[in-house]
Amino acid sequence: MSPELLARIAAVVGPDNLLTDPADCWPYGYDNSRRQQLPAAVAFATCHETVRALVALCHETRTPLVPRGRGTGTTGATVPAPGGLVLSLERMDRILKIDPANRVMVVEPGVTNQAVQDAAARHGLFWPPDPTSAAFCTVGGNLAYNSAGPRAVKYGTPRENVLGLRAVTGTGKDLRCGVYTSKGVVGYDLTRLLIGSEGTLAVITEATLKLTPCAEAKVTMQAVYADMDHAARAIAAIMGQPVTPCALEFMDGQAIAMIRHYAGTALPQGAAAMLIIEVDGSAVAMEHAIGAVQAAATNDGLLDFQAARDPQQAQALWATRKALSPALRTVAPKKINEDVVVPVSRLPRFINGLRELARRHDITIVNFGHAGNGNIHVNLLVDPDDADQMRRADMCLAAVFDLVLELSGTLSGEHGVGLEKRDFIARELDATSLALMRGLKQLFDPRDILNPGKMLPAAGGQKAAPWEST
Repeated sequence: MSPELLARIAAVVGPDNLLTDPADCWPYGYDNSRRQQLPAAVAFATCHETVRALVALCHETRTPLVPRGRGTGTTGATVPAPGGLVLSLERMDRILKIDPANRVMVVEPGVTNQAVQDAAARHGLFWPPDPTSAAFCTVGGNLAYNSAGPRAVKYGTPRENVLGLRAVTGTGKDLRCGVYTSKGVVGYDLTRLLIGSEGTLAVITEATLKLTPCAEAKVTMQAVYADMDHAARAIAAIMGQPVTPCALEFMDGQAIAMIRHYAGTALPQGAAAMLIIEVDGSAVAMEHAIGAVQAAATNDGLLDFQAARDPQQAQALWATRKALSPALRTVAPKKINEDVVVPVSRLPRFINGLRELARRHDITIVNFGHAGNGNIHVNLLVDPDDADQMRRADMCLAAVFDLVLELSGTLSGEHGVGLEKRDFIARELDATSLALMRGLKQLFDPRDILNPGKMLPAAGGQKAAPWEST
C-alpha cells in the first residue's frame, strides 16, 4: 500500500485510528480459523460517516477492504486479502437507543452481544441470538454470519430478530433498509439479504434489533441415553410435540468420554449420548412442560432424566455441556470444526452415517450442537502435521458434506462460508442461484473491494490462492 494512500486513509479516520506497523497489524490478520494473512493496514471507524468515506476511497483506488468485528468466526471470512485494508468496527460500540415500549434497540455493529443482553435485561427483555462467544463477539459479527446459538430453536436467528439496517455499499453509498415496526412489506427484503452476507455486499453500521420479553420461568432438564439412536429419536419426538424448547443441546458418546476424562463429570455408566433441554414460559405452565418433554424423551434407551428445580441445579446440568469445549481444545487444539444442519427427523440417519464415515476413514469424530433444529457441530480430531491423517480427513469431510446434502441439509447453520466452505457450496446451490448471487455482488460492489474472494466461488470454479491456505 503506497504512502500516499495511507496518508489519505489517515485523513479519513484520523492518525490515532490507523495501524501500519506489522506487529500491530498481525492481530487483525486472522480469525478463529487456522488461516492468516498480514493486512497492509488496519483502520478503526468510529461513525457511519467515516465508514462511508473509507469505503468510497477504497472503491476509488480499488483497495480490498475487509470489515471485521472481534474475529471470533471460524471460516476465515475476516482474513485479509493481500495488500488489503482491514476495517475494524470494534470502536463503534454504542447502544444508540432502547425503546422498551416497542421492544426495539438500535445499536452500532461493534457492541458485544453480552452488552445488548445486559441492556435489554434491565427492561425485562432480551435479544434471542446467543452464540457461545456472546461475551466477546459483536452484533456486527452475529449479523455477518447470521449466528444464532441455542435459542434459535424457539426464537429464530438474527434474520428473524433484526428489523432494519443502516449500511454502506461497495461504492460508498448510504443504504437504509427494513423497518422500525414489527410488520412491513414495502420493497424487497434487503435486510435479510445483508444478514449472513459476511461483509461482501455492504458494511453494516447500525442495526435495529427486535427484542423479546423475558420468560417468567425457565426449567433445565438433562436426558442421558445408552446409544445415539435412542437419543436421536428422542430429539425428533421432543420437537414433534407442542411444547417447543428454548434450547435443545446434544452431545455424542465421544464427547461424553472426553468430558469424563478431562472434567471428571459424573454421568451414568453406559452413557453414550446426552441432551440438555430447556423450556421457558409462564410459571404455572412449567410442570406441564416438564411432563410433556419427559414423556417425549422417554424411550427404551433412556438411562437417566433430571429436571433442575433451582438455578444451582440448572447450572450443574449445563456444566457438563460447557466442559466440552475446553476438553476439545486440550485434546485437539487444531481440530476441524464443521457446522452443518439436517432435518430433525433425519438426525438418526445422519449420526449413524457419521459413525460409519469415522470408521471408514479412521478419523475420530466428536459431535455436539443445537439438536432442536438439526444444527450439529461435527468435529474431526486431527493433527495438521500428520499428512496422511489430513488426507483422510479431507476425504472424510467431503463425504460428510455429501451426506448432509443427501439428507436435504445445508452445509452451514451459523458459522458461515468464508474461505473454509467456499469451494463446496456449488454442491448445494444450483448454477442459477450462484449466477444471481454473483449478479447481486456486482450491483452492491462492482469493483469487488468488499471482502473479496469470500463466500462465492468464481464462475467456472476457483481454488484457494496461496494466501488463503492454512
